[in-house]
Amino acid sequence: MGRIVLVTGGARSGKSAFAETLAARRGERVVYLATATIGDAEMEERIARHRARRPAGWVTLEAPLDILASLAAVASGIEVVLVDCLAVWAANRLLAIGEPAREGWWGQVATLERALTQELDLLVTTALVAAWDLLLVTNEVGFGVVPPTELGRAYRDLLGRLNQVVASRADEVYLVVAGLALDVKQLAAETQRG
Repeated sequence: MGRIVLVTGGARSGKSAFAETLAARRGERVVYLATATIGDAEMEERIARHRARRPAGWVTLEAPLDILASLAAVASGIEVVLVDCLAVWAANRLLAIGEPAREGWWGQVATLERALTQELDLLVTTALVAAWDLLLVTNEVGFGVVPPTELGRAYRDLLGRLNQVVASRADEVYLVVAGLALDVKQLAAETQRG
């Protein structure tokens, strides 16, 4: 039975490196589902840095839009599936519906949120009965100022709610700040116990 782990934090907090360390500790046979795509030279360099620090034996699959479909390529004997990251995946899907100026855009955002929630639910359900652990990396985008654009606010709200869905079902939830990881699921449980 697989375990679900969510790793969240701000940009450049060290969350991906922490998740990769967790994945390596949980097994040698790791599938890395990458959601980022190369859109410019800076992103190409960022992706190259991520690739360079991963162990050579890990299998990397590209999953910019459909994480579930990529799971079909996961071979038996895998110990860990690491998705990096939900924030980019959600952004890819949000950007695919077009600009906020389009009529009915907010309705499309609501439909997208329902679809992404269902996909995450199915992903978690699949992992719970799988032989592998599922590690999900995401961004915590709600710590800053309210975005001045409709697209920014829609993204912040969408990702915040998706993160809550996953965190509620995860066995472990880590918040990474300045390279340091806090086990927030454990802290929440201790606080509730009194």
